[in-house]
This record gives sequence, C-alpha cells and structure tokens, in this order.
Amino acid sequence: MTYQAASDRYNDMVYKRCGNSGLLLPFVSLGLWHNFGDIAPFDVAKDMIFRAFDLGITHFDLANNYGPPPGTAESNFGKILHQHMAQYRDEMVISSKAGYLMWDGPYGEWGSRKYLISSLDQSLKRMQLDYVDIFYSHRPDPHTPLEETMGALDSIVRSGKALYVGISNYNAAQTRRALEILDDLGTPCLIHQPRYNMFDRWTEQDGLHDVLEDKGVGCIPFSPLAQGLLTNKYLSGIPADSRAADKNNQFLSENDVSAENIKKVQRLNQIAEARGQTMAQLAICWLHRKPSVASVIIGASKVSQIEDIVAAQSNLSLTEDEIKEIDAILD
Repeated sequence: MTYQAASDRYNDMVYKRCGNSGLLLPFVSLGLWHNFGDIAPFDVAKDMIFRAFDLGITHFDLANNYGPPPGTAESNFGKILHQHMAQYRDEMVISSKAGYLMWDGPYGEWGSRKYLISSLDQSLKRMQLDYVDIFYSHRPDPHTPLEETMGALDSIVRSGKALYVGISNYNAAQTRRALEILDDLGTPCLIHQPRYNMFDRWTEQDGLHDVLEDKGVGCIPFSPLAQGLLTNKYLSGIPADSRAADKNNQFLSENDVSAENIKKVQRLNQIAEARGQTMAQLAICWLHRKPSVASVIIGASKVSQIEDIVAAQSNLSLTEDEIKEIDAILD
C-alpha cells in the first residue's frame, strides 16, 4: 500500500528557527539511533517514521554507525524513504554524522578529511540520497587538526553532498574555535548536537549554550529523557523489562536509577502532573527553555511514545516559578 501523508500534518506542529539560519525545525525530531537497525522489527520502524511525519516531525536524525549493526539504520531508512516517501523528500530534513568507529583500519573513525568524506559517500548510498540536509562531525578528534575536520565539512557543502553542517559532542572551547574556522571558510555552522537533559547539565556548566547563543548557532540535544529515566517508567523502581534491568545494556545502569534519582523524578513528576503533562513531556519542555534549543532529538521504540512527546507542544513554556522549583529538585 502506498503511503499518503496526513493532509493536516503541519497544522499543529511547533517549528523553531535554527540559530540565525533560515531553517525551521520541528520542536522534536526523530532520532534513529537504536531501534531502526536490523535487530528491530522493520514494520515497527516504518510505522514510527510514518506516524512521526504525519504529526509534523520533518527532521530525521541518523549517523553512519546507527543500527545495530552499524549502517543498518541508514539502509532501512533509505528503503522506507525510497519505497514509500520519495515524493516528500523536499519536506524532510535528513541528517547524518561521522566520527565514531565504522570500519577497520586507520581510516574508519575520528575526523580526518578522508574518513568524513568517505563515510558520507557510504551514507548517501545506504539512504539512496543525492545529499543530506545536515552533516555532522560526530565528535572532536584529538589527533587531527580542527582546521582539517572543519575544512572537510566546508568541502562537503561546496560539493553539494550536504546543505548545512554541524558538530556534535564538542565542548564550548572546541565549539568556539570550530565556528571561527567555518566562518572564515564561508560555511557557517548551523547546529550543535550535545547530550543534554535534566540529569546531565554539562552544557550549562561548560558555557556551551552561551557560545551558541552568541554565535547564532542552533542546539539540538540528544538523550533528552536520560535513556528513559525521565519518564514514568521508573517512578516505582526498576521494572523487570526495563533498560536498566538489562545487564547487557550499556546506556542506563542500575546506578543511574538510584533511590535518590527516583525520588527526584517522583518530585519532578508532580510538577508535570500539575501542568497536565507526563514526565517525558516536562523533560522536553525544560530543554526548550534555553533560547538556543531549536529542536530536541527523541528516540522511540513504539508509535505511542512519539505521540506522547508531540502532545507536549500544547504547553511548551515553563514559568519562572516552575523553573526554580525544578532547579531546586535537581541541585
């Protein structure tokens, strides 16, 4: 059956300008990090992508190593796009990244010109695309001159393989220097993608948001729900079927779901309930209090999770009193 997007998909979605650019992003974007590879049910992944687009989510975030196994999230997304959504390509913002280990040998990770350009070429083939909208340096490379990494991003835009470029996981000092280099090259940085949530506020302590606001660069946090901790899932402890209970899980441990953190989430959830929201919705709204935040990348394993987050747009603003109360809980 041919997919036909919902005719009202743009009626309710909140779109925000990304930094000083002309690009608008939905207040939440769908990340294809961990539930869109070959070990995940293909039809479930397809339904989540369809539903996200029907709800007005136009931005789909990928990377070369997303899966698992690495590369399969891009391949599966490419199949879905090519077979069912090709007519909507110009209504989508599709991003990819390179920086982490992708293939064997000395050229399969980090930030060299050879790796970044080769990786993007592979990503385009997997997704059956001529270009991506945003291409990121996924992490800073301590052994490659920043001028080389940023120069590769500049070349990629000039080649037509990406419309914009971004960086991810760079600290404030690294970010400021990267932005200076890109500005000098004539390819300004569009966006920065850091890990940022209520339990991980390194970007505030580091001054990253100040740099982004000063330079007019958008911010798009990942892991906004702290791998599920900032949801209703752990309000009463660790469920047997949860990520934290899985001994093979490398993203959220029992130590993360400590008694102290559970108490904090319970108190935060009281604020969410008073606002008529779920814990996850409050966590997204809290991120959007920062002026630099243009969108937030969410992960999902089922359609209902996407629907829950999108419903947060009906009440995105936090009062000063709510922000102070949240800060008091988190301190």
